[in-house]
Amino acid sequence: MVSANQTASVTEFVLLGFSAYPNLEKTFFVLILLMYMAILLGNGVLILVTVSNSHLHTPMYFFLGNLSFLDICYTTSSVPLILDSFLTPRKTISFSACAVQMFLSFAMGATECVLLSLMACDRYVAICNPLRYPVVMSKAAYVPMAASSWVAGSTASMVQTSLAMRLPFCGDNIINHFTCEILAVLKLTCADISVNVISMGVTNVIFLGVPVLFISFSYVLIIATILRIPSAEGRKKAFSTCSAHLTVIIIFYGTILFMYGKLKSKDPLGEDKEDLADKLISLFYGVVTPMLNPIIYSLRNKDVKAAVRNLVFQKHFAF
Repeated sequence: MVSANQTASVTEFVLLGFSAYPNLEKTFFVLILLMYMAILLGNGVLILVTVSNSHLHTPMYFFLGNLSFLDICYTTSSVPLILDSFLTPRKTISFSACAVQMFLSFAMGATECVLLSLMACDRYVAICNPLRYPVVMSKAAYVPMAASSWVAGSTASMVQTSLAMRLPFCGDNIINHFTCEILAVLKLTCADISVNVISMGVTNVIFLGVPVLFISFSYVLIIATILRIPSAEGRKKAFSTCSAHLTVIIIFYGTILFMYGKLKSKDPLGEDKEDLADKLISLFYGVVTPMLNPIIYSLRNKDVKAAVRNLVFQKHFAF
């Protein structure tokens, strides 16, 4: 506990996590550990094949490699902390570690929003303007595009984290979450957070609203172009090049919209159930989605499957 006149002495936070559900903690520890290992393996293999296979040295697979690396960074910024909280009776995190974890998680999330929109741009050019694709999506264009997504996400995160962590904290120092999620941390401050609310609103418009509109507009044009292809085989081939990306977008943004768009219950019992549901949805967003990405791209992409098989055969014959 920290009183209002002791805000300067706050050195740690307590992460509530699933403390109210001790029977679930061991089960979740095993499940999340297995999923984290699958994330490292699946995304690591995707990065390896996109780097080592010369046939995959294209803009689409360069963005895919960035997405896989981003998913590894995003989960690594939070999953070890979550796993540790399941095993530790007192689930504490220092003030500075909380700030670092908040920055990394926010940066990776914002970067992914931009990166997914750039991948939609790549698919738009490939399908709607195939003759200009080598010129428009040259290496001189797609490398700076990917770099800009990392810079934009990191900059936004730096702003939001610095605005949040400079505030005075009083009352309970208990974060009702299993990580230093920025909205959960802001609930602990005893100062006016209107600047934070406005800043978060602007950031959400830039990193959620604009990419969603851009992706939606791109896919309207992509689908319209695909429907104009005369042969059924041609339409199927064109759609297969963007179906994996579209699936990832639906899962990623669908989870975010469901997480932040649903109404809150006013019934105390309902709030407890919603609190558990919110944490489970947050886990899905933070762990399940990065685990599904390499599976989706592998199952729906013949080039990736062929590259993985070649990599496995090379390793097998090397031994």
